Amino acid sequence: MNSSPSVKIVSKCFVKPKTILEESKKPYYLSPWDFAMLSVHYIQKGLLFQKPLHSTDTLLDKLRESLAIALVHFYPLAGRLSAQINENTKSYSVFVDCSNSPGAGFIYATSEAVNHDGRTMSLLTVQVTELVDGIFIGLSINHAMGDGTSFWNFFSAWSEIFQAQESNKTDELYLKNPPVLKRYIPQGYGPLFSLPYSHPDEFIRTYESPILKERIFCFSSETIRLLKAKINQVCGTTSISSFQSLTAVIWRCITRARRLPIERETSCRLAADNRGRMYPPLPRDYFGNCLSALRTAAKAGVLLENDLGWAALKVHQAVADHTSEKVTIMIDQWLKSPFIYHIDRLFEPMSVMMGSSPRFDKYGCEFGMGKALTLRSGYAHKFDGKVSAYPGREGGGSIDLEVCLVPQFMEALESDEEFMSLVYF
Repeated sequence: MNSSPSVKIVSKCFVKPKTILEESKKPYYLSPWDFAMLSVHYIQKGLLFQKPLHSTDTLLDKLRESLAIALVHFYPLAGRLSAQINENTKSYSVFVDCSNSPGAGFIYATSEAVNHDGRTMSLLTVQVTELVDGIFIGLSINHAMGDGTSFWNFFSAWSEIFQAQESNKTDELYLKNPPVLKRYIPQGYGPLFSLPYSHPDEFIRTYESPILKERIFCFSSETIRLLKAKINQVCGTTSISSFQSLTAVIWRCITRARRLPIERETSCRLAADNRGRMYPPLPRDYFGNCLSALRTAAKAGVLLENDLGWAALKVHQAVADHTSEKVTIMIDQWLKSPFIYHIDRLFEPMSVMMGSSPRFDKYGCEFGMGKALTLRSGYAHKFDGKVSAYPGREGGGSIDLEVCLVPQFMEALESDEEFMSLVYF
């Protein structure tokens, strides 16, 4: 989804919600979780489909029409970020203006941008690329507007509307999982939060990834099942999940591939959805950011000297310890001292970061072209040690891992017998 000399922009336009709701005429306020995302890249993900029998022009018309309907349900994505600055008090506030915006972008290529660029860029951009024998549909969503759960909820809703449109049922459409747009605002605060800055240059930092090699490794449902059973048996428990088991494998194998000194600390982080961990919990379809990056760590020598079960227990404990009390403490800390995430400071060198989730129904997004052939992500959020988890196309609990490493580490990982014995081709 990053721009390339080989990508030709065929057309550009903006798409507004088909119906302008009364609530969309008011400012749309962001939560503390959202503010923290202002300096990270847009989420860029997309699906590759078999080329349809009908013309691409017909597909594009249907995509634009269904997008206009989807934006009625997700109207903040058609807006723009608006800033209020008070230089005297060093106060910088941001909200979404849905009234003074041309709408969501609908183009053939996307830009690499950070989330604060949503003041001048669309908060949502659709990229449709026609290939020789396929169609790639990609979305780029401002991360201040939502996390991975929100991203795929929108993608799924758009697909649902497109499918209903094919059956001429859009007039009676009720989404299976309508978004809950009311943002989380801690009691006694807001609705408009302020950052202790007087200019965006004080908190916006651009990030350029190093030269990376990227590869997708596939793990069958049977491999995942056996791995989970083996680890739980070794640990004398039944509570370690499939994803925690696979995370332990990738943490150890990447650490071995890096050939770190035995005393060097290496960390492993997992993106955790806080919706169900809040008290009271937020709705499952809450639209916005509600994430934490859980962390566990060990010295490289200790991690590799111990067996896989030891690492899996470390990962499992990090997840088990992430309670509603921990989430509340994190929110309170932000309210007392607001901060902005910066990729180069958030993750330590020689760490592993497990992002996205195999739980998202990514292959359930169909646009009249059947099940997608594969899933790909864009340039955003790529760094050495970044791993994104996707459901395998075969379903049934299979998992695909998109791994980003500097070339020499990737070469070593591809030669790791323990790791490659689990991968299927």
